[in-house]
Amino acid sequence: MFDPALEAEDRLSNASTWESGGNLWASSEQQTLTCCRVVDETHDVKSFEFRVGDGSPVRFEPGQFMTVSANVQGQSVERCYTISSPPTRPFLLSITVKRVPGGTMSNWLHDNMKPGSQLRAYGPSGSFTPTSAPAAKSLYLSAGSGVTPLMSMTRASIDLGLDRDIVFVHSARTPGDIVFRKELQRLVELSPRLRTFFLCEGTGDEGWSGPTGRLSLELLSEWVPDYAEREVFTCGPAGYMTAVRTLLHQGGLDPARYHQESFDFTAAVVPEAAAPENDTAQETFNVKLSRSSKTFTMSASETVLAAARKAGVAIPSSCSQGICGTCKTKVLEGTVDMNHKGGIRDREVQKGFRLLCCSRPTSDLVLEL
Repeated sequence: MFDPALEAEDRLSNASTWESGGNLWASSEQQTLTCCRVVDETHDVKSFEFRVGDGSPVRFEPGQFMTVSANVQGQSVERCYTISSPPTRPFLLSITVKRVPGGTMSNWLHDNMKPGSQLRAYGPSGSFTPTSAPAAKSLYLSAGSGVTPLMSMTRASIDLGLDRDIVFVHSARTPGDIVFRKELQRLVELSPRLRTFFLCEGTGDEGWSGPTGRLSLELLSEWVPDYAEREVFTCGPAGYMTAVRTLLHQGGLDPARYHQESFDFTAAVVPEAAAPENDTAQETFNVKLSRSSKTFTMSASETVLAAARKAGVAIPSSCSQGICGTCKTKVLEGTVDMNHKGGIRDREVQKGFRLLCCSRPTSDLVLEL
């Protein structure tokens, strides 16, 4: 239960706040979402609001994402989207999606999702949340649709009745592309220590008196002189985050204060069947699934996810790189060598969970599946 003795400033960053309300929806469990409302945020960005299953509340942390699944032209497609709504409003989950040229899922959602439509999804996951780095002062840096996890955090802070020291800097192509612009301006009126800054690459067709161009250290220092003292959360296109990380490094920010989120899975991935060059490449292990009692044999060179698929076992997954956390599964017996990229938390590892997409067995296994 939520501890009322917690300092008010700690509530956003304390995991117990988000563990106290709503039902736990496991990231490995798929449920049906029913669309309740579609909101046009910009000319090419929509928010889709859903209720889950029978309408029960859902527990998650601000900044987490969920993996949605749809049948598009006869093909099963899965994509990760941040939950843009805050966990303080647990009866309704929303994702905010930009229509991307050639984007299979984004175009399908924009063209087909309407009130009453249904969509399958896996439970909330991800470690890009305030609980990963408690701080008295925060700096949110976003670009494009990367605004969504930071919007969930900001909304949650306001809903908790907090007046946190947050500076929110958002970059967009034009003024017309600024997602949640009016709402952020309204939230500033509700929380005096929340400050927002918008930066546009161009003015578009609108009158724009604000700054144009890209974020620079000079501009950031002008807006946020104490940026190096803040916990920094960044989300946006890969190029944007690389530039921001470099900029902050040049400005002297402690790397431990920098946190980023990205669902850019376009980087080259080593094929799952590729065997490491070591003495265990030909070693095999037995894997048992505790719920179904199904068993299969796999090589030590394979990931557990790849071997399970070969054995006809359907396991939720999305990125296959240890980033998204969708394939998180509890290992009841045995050990694996896991090489993840941030898709699982230390406390989850301590409880026995592993990401099967980046785990290779070092013994026989029993999985909670």
